[in-house]
Amino acid sequence: MIKKEMIAMLLAGGQGSRLGVLTSKVAKPAVAFGGKYRIIDFPLSNCINSGIDTVGVLTQYQPLRLNTHIGIGIPWDLDRNVGGVTVLPPYEKSTSSEWYTGTANAIYQNMNYMEMYNPDYVLILSGDHIYKMDYEVMLDFHKENHADVTIATMPVPLEEASRFGIVITDEENRIQEFEEKPAQPRSNLASMGIYIFSWPVLKEALKALSEQPACDFGKHIIPYCHEKKQRLFAYEYNGYWKDVGTLGSYWEANMELIDIIPEFNLYEEYWKIYTNSGILPPHYISDQSAVEKSIIGNGCDIYGEVHSSVISSGVTIGKGSVVRDSIIMKDAVIGDHCVIDKAIIAENVQIGDNVTLGTGSDTPNKMRPDIYGFGLVTIGEDSVIPSDVQIGKNTAISGVTSKEDYINGELASGETLIKVGE
Repeated sequence: MIKKEMIAMLLAGGQGSRLGVLTSKVAKPAVAFGGKYRIIDFPLSNCINSGIDTVGVLTQYQPLRLNTHIGIGIPWDLDRNVGGVTVLPPYEKSTSSEWYTGTANAIYQNMNYMEMYNPDYVLILSGDHIYKMDYEVMLDFHKENHADVTIATMPVPLEEASRFGIVITDEENRIQEFEEKPAQPRSNLASMGIYIFSWPVLKEALKALSEQPACDFGKHIIPYCHEKKQRLFAYEYNGYWKDVGTLGSYWEANMELIDIIPEFNLYEEYWKIYTNSGILPPHYISDQSAVEKSIIGNGCDIYGEVHSSVISSGVTIGKGSVVRDSIIMKDAVIGDHCVIDKAIIAENVQIGDNVTLGTGSDTPNKMRPDIYGFGLVTIGEDSVIPSDVQIGKNTAISGVTSKEDYINGELASGETLIKVGE
């Protein structure tokens, strides 16, 4: 039997429905971030930087882009003969078959994978957070406290605490109480969804709750371990951590990268973020263009103006066009004389000439105000926007659209345009 001290199980099967049309064709962990990366690059890079060389990636929703990106793990030095990275989709079994129905159920269904490495400890991660963390330091904390379970936590504003699992600890950081998304939180110490379990404890809990519908770590496994009086500790983390689960937080996290002194630094030598990036020529910026306070990816052709924006690789911005406060993903093409204000434009989008995005009033979105807000224009991948149209704020577009789809050449603020079949 192969022996590993600690292996990581990375939950990357989520749809990310709060990102709207950005995740209609791709899982949230595979969404582009920072002009060069995908969201899953951050936990994968944290693993290899922390000395963890065995990672199981649990996929489910729209996995093709994610599987292609991970490949055999070469960019993260996870192409190992023993261990390395393994993609773990749901599979048909002889007695019963089911999709992953909850975070803990997904881990339970991969018990054989974990047992193959006979680990002392299992690290449970989410594939959709932006942060840098040395998991080895967290493991040292786990060992020093003879913990059965260690939960990474961080302080959050009390008014936001009801969105998280909240822990109450004593002076030794031992968890006295755990509440999953409480209506009236009594603490602001929030679970980050990062856990280290001693392997026998995790195995016993997963087996005991194997019949629990939609078995989840926050709702079921952690309370079960707490009721059994096991040693639960909170490891407090005080660095940058962002759950980019909404369009607002996703846009904000990208914009923070271009601050003069960024809160989250992608340029540190000692903790690099690795990714699977194509072989592309350098970007080209013409003599008629202007670029200010922006990230520009390889292979871009910039003929217009770019201000305070994140531009991924292979993007073309036409003559006379102005892009402000926007995220433009890989291989998008923006025509001539466009004005793009506070937009998120996904991969392979085609925008015609004389198009204006982000105009008009800040009217709430009529169809999904809980998703399409923040004054943003959101355009899903492979979409086409014809020339000579205006698109308002808090709008979403997905699919190949034509001039006839726009009343008097306009999509008003708060409207949604999803073509049939999208």
